[in-house]
Amino acid sequence: MHGPFREFEPVKRFRNVTVLKGGFSSERSVSLDSGAAVARALRERGYEVAEADVEGRDVVLPDPTDVVFIALHGEFGEDGGVQELLERRGVPYTGSGPEASRIAFDKKLARAAFAAAQVPVPAGITLTEPTSDMPMPPPIIVKPTRQGSSIGCHRVTRFEEWHTAVRDALSYNGEVVVEEFIAGLEITVGFVGQVALPPVEIRAPDGEYSYDAKYGGKARYFCPAPLKVALLQRIVATARRAYRAVGAEGFGRVDMRVTPDGEIYVLELNSIPGFTPHSLLPKAAAAAGIAFPDLCERILNLARTP
Repeated sequence: MHGPFREFEPVKRFRNVTVLKGGFSSERSVSLDSGAAVARALRERGYEVAEADVEGRDVVLPDPTDVVFIALHGEFGEDGGVQELLERRGVPYTGSGPEASRIAFDKKLARAAFAAAQVPVPAGITLTEPTSDMPMPPPIIVKPTRQGSSIGCHRVTRFEEWHTAVRDALSYNGEVVVEEFIAGLEITVGFVGQVALPPVEIRAPDGEYSYDAKYGGKARYFCPAPLKVALLQRIVATARRAYRAVGAEGFGRVDMRVTPDGEIYVLELNSIPGFTPHSLLPKAAAAAGIAFPDLCERILNLARTP
C-alpha cells in the first residue's frame, strides 16, 4: 500500500468482533444495512463476528467480545450514549469518544464548535418553538438539531412553507436549526483516523440531498470531485479543521457546501457515516484504492481502548 494509508497496513489487534446495528432511532433500517455490510466484510477479512441488533439502551454483548464495531446511526449510536456505556464496561469500540460524538450529533453544539475554531458555517439560529415570522429571508434550511439522514430536514423557499416545515422539524426533539441555504456544490470529505479521503461531489435533484435522494438512487456522485486542485485542497483543509474542532477520531465525514465563488461552508459532521451501498465513505475509500473489507478493518484497528 502506497500513500497516506501505509500506516494502516492490516494488522489484527482483535479477533472477536461484535457489530452493533439497528437501534431504536428513525435511522434503524439504514443501520441494519450498514451493520450487515460491516459484518460480512470483517468475516471476509478473517474475524469472528457476532451481530447484535440493539433494541434498547441495555446492550448485551456476546462472550467473547474483544471489540465493538458501532454501526448504529442516530440516537444512542451517534450521540455518545453507547460510547459512554462501552467506556464504563472497558470495551474497545470504533469511532469517536462520548463527548465528540455528543457534539457532532447535536447540530447546535457542532455549529458552536466550528465557529470557535473559525470554521465557516451558514448564518443561522436555533428555535425551540414555532414563530409567526421567518427569522431570515428564504431560501432557508430547517432541520432538527439531533437527527441524521436528512430526516425532518426542509428547504423553505417561500413563507407559505415555513409553518409546516418548522413544526415538523420540531416534532423530532423539540429544537431546530434554521440556516441560510447556501447555493452551490454539495461536497463531503471522509476521514479514516486523521487521513482525509478524496472529496465527493453530490448532485441531487433540484440541489436537495434529501432522504429520498440519498436512499432512493436519485443522486449522482463524483469522486474525486471534479474541481481544481487548489479548491480541493482548501476543501480538505476546511474539513480537517471541522473534524478536529469536535475532537472526532477513528472515522467520520464532514458535509459542506461550496459557492460558485469558492466560499466553503461546513454544514455538519457525521461521526458514524453509513456503510450501505449508497454510502459516501465507502465510495471515497474506493476512489483511494481501498476495498470495503480493508476500510472496515482499518477502522477496526483504530478502535478506542477505554
